[in-house]
Amino acid sequence: MSVEVVMPKLGMAMKEGTVSIWNKQVGDQVGKGEPIASVSSEKIEIDVESPAEGTLLEIAVPEGEGVPPGAVICYIGNPGEKMAPVNASVQTQEPKGDAESSVKEKPEMSKQVKTGGDRVKISPVARKMAEAGGINISEIQGTGPGGRITKEDVQESLKQSREQKAEEKERDKTALEPAEQAKEMKVSGIRKVIAGRMHDSLQQTAQLTMNMKVDVTELIALQKQTAKTVQNRYENKLTMTDFIARAVVLSLQQHPQMNSAYINETIHFFQHVHLGMAVAVDKGLVVPVIRHSEKCSLVELSRSIKTLAQKARVGQLSNEEMQGSTFTISNLGSYGVEHFTPILNPPESGILGVGAVYETPVFKGEELDKRSILPLSLTFDHRVLDGAPAAAFLQSVKQFLEEPVTMLL
Repeated sequence: MSVEVVMPKLGMAMKEGTVSIWNKQVGDQVGKGEPIASVSSEKIEIDVESPAEGTLLEIAVPEGEGVPPGAVICYIGNPGEKMAPVNASVQTQEPKGDAESSVKEKPEMSKQVKTGGDRVKISPVARKMAEAGGINISEIQGTGPGGRITKEDVQESLKQSREQKAEEKERDKTALEPAEQAKEMKVSGIRKVIAGRMHDSLQQTAQLTMNMKVDVTELIALQKQTAKTVQNRYENKLTMTDFIARAVVLSLQQHPQMNSAYINETIHFFQHVHLGMAVAVDKGLVVPVIRHSEKCSLVELSRSIKTLAQKARVGQLSNEEMQGSTFTISNLGSYGVEHFTPILNPPESGILGVGAVYETPVFKGEELDKRSILPLSLTFDHRVLDGAPAAAFLQSVKQFLEEPVTMLL
């Protein structure tokens, strides 16, 4: 009997998962533990590994299609082996009835679909494949008993459809000038989620960005002075990002209007600071959340940032670790970017963009001194607060960073 491979549950809140890409095709050999497909939920994308060694007998869920957790997405076994029965827990469309009668009816599962005045005989698997591929079953010539449409008939129809589309696309490309030809990539998985969320953010909020420069010369000196003590006592290294996160948390406590969300024409003010830290990964951008950040010391906050960032880069974040943020920080300083316009992470009211530190001569009284400057960009929702309170929040962040000892008290 073949082995079922099911859609994993990526977090407690997951209702549907999508097959982003198949790494193997029907007939390919697979080893136990070998990645055979990538699946994604709203925020997470992971590889699905084969539970057994064998041949990929059938793909039940094509790329781009969503199914609930536990649904069978493919079968692994030996060529010609009988398919395992579909798990009853995912047959949400089957009517409830007498168990014995259901068993008796299974051999006669050929499903008949009305098309005009005729009825088309088709197996459930073939019907599902046709629906997923957008194939009109009334146009398929069945080769099974009594003209019944089999999965092989659908596969052949899909093959012909793909070939036809490929020919049409090739004709379209030859009609273009060479300079106009472009490589195409279907948007799916995390990239598709990000595209939708960012578009909705700009469409549904009143976003405004203000910039400010912060003198972090003393902060860098404090960071160097405490580096050895922090390493010896806590086995940790405090980064500029850690200090910025601490300054933001303290400022949010002073300016609760920024630690809020606009939901259904109501402003929700949060008692706790759940800080989102944007992390760039290979397939897009994820935002792990440090919950109850106001209860963390500077060292504890630093450890949480590093731990979640590492989990994000290796794809081990859970859905719960990426939900519930009340304010987000996005740092592009490592890329040499100074000022930029971060986009709100709905329904949050604010996001802080952090640029690269640069050195510049600054007058201190009559003296010209070399100072280290940190560019900050605050995007806020103008529906929630106006420019003055937003500027006051940014000013608080600036004061903490320019007087870093206050973050340690």
